[in-house]
Amino acid sequence: MLDHLHDDRHVYIFMTIIMYSVKRIQEGGASVRVTREQAAAHREKILDVAGTLFRERGFEGVGVADIMKQAGLTHGGFYGHFGSKEDLAAEITARVLGREGWLERLTGTPNPTFTEVVRKYLSPRHREDAGHGCLLAALGSDVVRQPRSVRRAFTDGLRLRIKVLQALLPGRAATRRQNALATMAGLVGALILSRAVDDPKLSDEILEAATSTFARSR
Repeated sequence: MLDHLHDDRHVYIFMTIIMYSVKRIQEGGASVRVTREQAAAHREKILDVAGTLFRERGFEGVGVADIMKQAGLTHGGFYGHFGSKEDLAAEITARVLGREGWLERLTGTPNPTFTEVVRKYLSPRHREDAGHGCLLAALGSDVVRQPRSVRRAFTDGLRLRIKVLQALLPGRAATRRQNALATMAGLVGALILSRAVDDPKLSDEILEAATSTFARSR
């Protein structure tokens, strides 16, 4: 009888150990999943914050410490996601310029007209919100001093933007491309100048003149 009770006690202990081990394994798997999800969320946060800061202050006006502080993350954690600030700059440039639907985001309309695009692009609101606005205008002058990877991402992104804008224009393909290139150059240049001057009236005049010119150029 005593032997039987002794055996039952050992079986109970053995089963308890197994159940506890299985639970720890399951919890460990959940922990790994949470960690991976958190890492992905942290990476996304870094990209979002850096994308805004770069456009507000320029590539050289922002350091890794600034980005991580704004993201609420530790400085050392940056290098678990990106090899360098230049790698981050290249990825952000490709990410922002390669994102589909930029005309809809700019105008708030699924199928905007060419005139709507011009007016929204050259609006005071866009001028005042560089951090969430066009990367071409915000960082175009900085890109020339960046590594090849950043310039390549910028070039590829510009080609995509030109292609989208070209689809809004009439005429033969060669003519539409030429007009799209001229329009994009004019829009970006006007926005840069409107932000650069320290005279609010002149800034408004630049936007109004460019809007009038490009809106009717079609």
